[in-house]
Amino acid sequence: MEVGKDDRLILLTNDDGLYAAGLRTLLEVMEEFGKIVLVSTMESQSGMSQALTVKTPLRVKLLEENERRRVYACNGTPTDSIKLAVNQLLDRKPDFVVSGINHGANASVSVLYSGTMAAALEGCLYGICSVGFSLNSFSPTADFAVCKDYIRIVMKNLAAEPLPQGICLNVNIPAVDAGSIKGIMICRQSKGNWKEEFEKRKDPMGKTYYWLTGFFNNHEPEAVDTDEWALANNYVSVVPVTVDMTAHGYIDTLRKRFGK
Repeated sequence: MEVGKDDRLILLTNDDGLYAAGLRTLLEVMEEFGKIVLVSTMESQSGMSQALTVKTPLRVKLLEENERRRVYACNGTPTDSIKLAVNQLLDRKPDFVVSGINHGANASVSVLYSGTMAAALEGCLYGICSVGFSLNSFSPTADFAVCKDYIRIVMKNLAAEPLPQGICLNVNIPAVDAGSIKGIMICRQSKGNWKEEFEKRKDPMGKTYYWLTGFFNNHEPEAVDTDEWALANNYVSVVPVTVDMTAHGYIDTLRKRFGK
């Protein structure tokens, strides 16, 4: 039976920082679906994946509280935020973990590096229905409003029928005007890799440092069932992601090789 809005508890986080425009847009929409507990880092934690804070004290501060929401600042990673909330800050397990809206797409192998999707995967590990939202734009003036209606569509669907345990959703939204989006496409993760390039630079003291740059190399640009194709063709991509990283199709081959 579907839980009513007034009884639904939603845990929010992101990896772009507490005052990121994407998180504020997500908070605005998610308050339509239930009571909110928001736990986020103050500063960007992009690219942290599922990193944990283990060498310094983890601290959290309550910044805002009313009958509809509580907002906490955390000095850790997105994964820390989920763990801390579930274990210490919440009176019960939330109905949803929702992460985002990330500033930049998390399609293809970017899911492996993403702090946004790491938070959603952490929710999975706790048996919570989880989803990560991203906008395919790195522009400082990116308009996150285009995401609102698609967040509502996804959340209404999940409220009616939650995901199986161990599966979360990776939702990427093209950065075009709302009228140009063709709809939602259920697809798979594209095969590809990031081609890293490090620029060698000098700081004002004359010391050498390196700045990470690079580009994404899509290994299957013509495949029409992938998240990269969906975004390139103005579809909202929805990929079911599992916490099980086993290469199941290779198990029998390895058994033959090793004799077990």
